[in-house]
Amino acid sequence: MTTATGLPRPTPLPDRSDAPPRERTDWMLALMRELFPMFRTIAGEGLRSTLRRLARDLPLQIREVASGTQVLDWTIPNEWSIRAAHVSDSTGRRVVDLADSNLHVVSYSRPVDETMSLAELQPHLHSLPEHPDWIPYRTSFFAENWGFCLSHRQRSALTEQRYRVVIDAELRPGSLSYGEAFLPGDSPEEILVFTHCCHPSLANDNLSGIAVAAAAARELSTRPRRLGYRFVFAPTTIGSIAWLATNEAILPRIRGGLVLANLGDAGALRYKRSRSPSLTDAAAARVLAHCGEAHELIDFIPWGYDERQFCSPGFDLPMGRLTRSPEGGYPQYHTSADDLSLIDPASLSRSVDVVLHILGAIERERRLVNLSPRGEPQLGKRGLYRAGQRAGQAADSHLALLWVLNQSDGSRGLLEIAQRAGLPFEAIDEAAAALEQAGLVREAPHDGESDSWRSRR
Repeated sequence: MTTATGLPRPTPLPDRSDAPPRERTDWMLALMRELFPMFRTIAGEGLRSTLRRLARDLPLQIREVASGTQVLDWTIPNEWSIRAAHVSDSTGRRVVDLADSNLHVVSYSRPVDETMSLAELQPHLHSLPEHPDWIPYRTSFFAENWGFCLSHRQRSALTEQRYRVVIDAELRPGSLSYGEAFLPGDSPEEILVFTHCCHPSLANDNLSGIAVAAAAARELSTRPRRLGYRFVFAPTTIGSIAWLATNEAILPRIRGGLVLANLGDAGALRYKRSRSPSLTDAAAARVLAHCGEAHELIDFIPWGYDERQFCSPGFDLPMGRLTRSPEGGYPQYHTSADDLSLIDPASLSRSVDVVLHILGAIERERRLVNLSPRGEPQLGKRGLYRAGQRAGQAADSHLALLWVLNQSDGSRGLLEIAQRAGLPFEAIDEAAAALEQAGLVREAPHDGESDSWRSRR
């Protein structure tokens, strides 16, 4: 069935026991395997290589913002490139070597070539005593520093002697890169999807977000679209700030959106609400309530991923965040244990389904007007009445028809009706489509407010 707008209704969310789509899952896992070894950071060739790989499967435009450019209260940094990094003992044996792990060097370390004692070296070493075989991930993006990350077992084996420390790196003017795939719709309004893409060799954070966003964009690119969809792949914090600073003309058109991260592990789904009540919040709440998975709705706090930039008070965009295990919410977070073995293929693919259903609810949200509001119209003569129901009971599909008829006075949208009815959005949307086709309701005239949620912002 299609709605009066001509948009196809999505298939229901698959049950947890359903096998995920094989082609989609295989494509996502292959993409993650290809991207995992790339040395990404906030500006440099590793980031560009990642974006170029995505551009093979998406209509991705790669944008560049020059080093030194002022973006809001921040400045685009120099590019960082690294050729080699190691710590060698007095015999020349490399006790730490970047060639063994992308996480061994603190990202954006300044160049070093020095010999020093163990006591002088220790303040520049990072390890995890509670997980002695894991390597932590550390950065120094906006402070001139240097350091190495190693397993605590490696660190404990270091003895009192002189060590040669080499970081063959370069910081030079260049640009910050981000990728943007725009899928136009019939309306000038847009949905924004953002994921960060600046961490090297971390699978759940952040390759799963990249893979979920890319898979969602691929599937949406083949569908009719009422709204436009803008998928942005950018470095965390400075990337979203740069995008906001250079795309302010687009912001009034954003009807809803998601920040995606940490969507490949087997944890429960977690949606973090926007700063102000939003259409995205309503869509996520309805979808998660009927997704068949453990889930949690989290109130907004100004900490986390890039949602805190989009939801800063000067923008206050209707952007929520979807994760499974949140930042810092699983032991492997920002360590070498966040590798591809942590990814649960079924959870990864179901994350795409949930994203598509949240975006689809935003897409199909509309306010309707009942064209026969004085008493219930006779549904039977229009083929909409389901006979054979038990006395005093109404099937969800029939009840959805009655809810849409009763609540469609032009003041509230389908999501608000679904929330009040306690029914899945798809049931209300299907009922609305049937009533539209029967000529019993029509879409309310656009009065300058995209939806009843935005008027409350």
